[in-house]
Amino acid sequence: MEREEAGAEPLSEARLSKPVDEHRFPCDNCGADFRFDPARGMLLCDHCGNTELIAGAGPWGDPGVHEIAFDTAIANRLPEQDMEETRVSRCPNCAAQVEFDPGVHAAECPFCATPVVADTGINRHIKPKGLLPFALDEAQARNAMTSWLGKLWFAPNGLKDYARKGRKMTGIYVPYWTFDADTASSYRGERGTVYYETRRVHRNGKTQTVRVAKVRWQAASGRVARFFDDVLVLASTSLPKRYTDALEPWDLSEMEPYHPEYLAGFRAEAYNIELKEGFVEARGYMDRVITRDVKFDIGGDRQRIHNVETRVADVTFKHVLLPVWLAAYKYRGKSYRFVVNGRTGAVQGERPWSTWKIAIAVVLGLILAAAMGFVAAMNQ
Repeated sequence: MEREEAGAEPLSEARLSKPVDEHRFPCDNCGADFRFDPARGMLLCDHCGNTELIAGAGPWGDPGVHEIAFDTAIANRLPEQDMEETRVSRCPNCAAQVEFDPGVHAAECPFCATPVVADTGINRHIKPKGLLPFALDEAQARNAMTSWLGKLWFAPNGLKDYARKGRKMTGIYVPYWTFDADTASSYRGERGTVYYETRRVHRNGKTQTVRVAKVRWQAASGRVARFFDDVLVLASTSLPKRYTDALEPWDLSEMEPYHPEYLAGFRAEAYNIELKEGFVEARGYMDRVITRDVKFDIGGDRQRIHNVETRVADVTFKHVLLPVWLAAYKYRGKSYRFVVNGRTGAVQGERPWSTWKIAIAVVLGLILAAAMGFVAAMNQ
């Protein structure tokens, strides 16, 4: 058992890059770098304890996170202040757009632990408009992950040891798109009304009276309208979508306008799902909601939809960053990842199975079944 579990190995911490216009925030007291402290909601110097408010943040700062016209972005007509450049290297395994410090030439991808050779390529992309700041620090995130791991019965001991030893987790801002749109849909379909007929049937040599459900269909048509606000679409493929989806809901009403100070001490992933592709996913979600609205509007007991035509107008979007604590390690040559919502502490992740623990459980189950069978036989 111990030989199998010894396959777990901690991942060394990878360093992601800062933008070409490098954002460093030196402490005005000692010159060391500030980091954003989730507990205080401000910059903190770990060297001397000095703190500093984030200029323009909070209720007296920027009045809100501003939307951008979708058509303007698709036509490549965004103003220069809505764009930024970062030095990135694409992970060959999970396709994460890993950002490295200019002086780093090689590191591990924080998402999958694959060795990545840093290049000096410049990635020009849409600048984030807003973010949700981290509300949980690393200790709180680790406690949430440890509690989650403790509920996994057949996980190898090496996995749980990783959490108990307090290996450093990585705080990463994950890229998302949000979309707003005004929709108006016209539809044609049918409304079904359930009614019952009484029939005489023969069952088991007896004549019985039964009620049989029938549906009476009637043509239906109409219009529905809905405004969609902040349809959220993951703009990255580096983490399994089923895990990031399970971290929801996000308290988007607490979104702060983007200030690079929030990234101090953390990392940010560049998006690799482009805006146009993200809107396709958003439209899929909108269409599902519109289908539900149409069925409700048709009414009756059953509904059939033959055709829906939707006009979409006033589409706007934002590029936003959401906080995730990430733990990754390798077990028997395979990468496993755990993600923690940096606001709520919700945990999702992959897990290996301990074959030894499963085998022992099976043997114990067989012994218990044999014992119960023996006791039953003695009582007969």
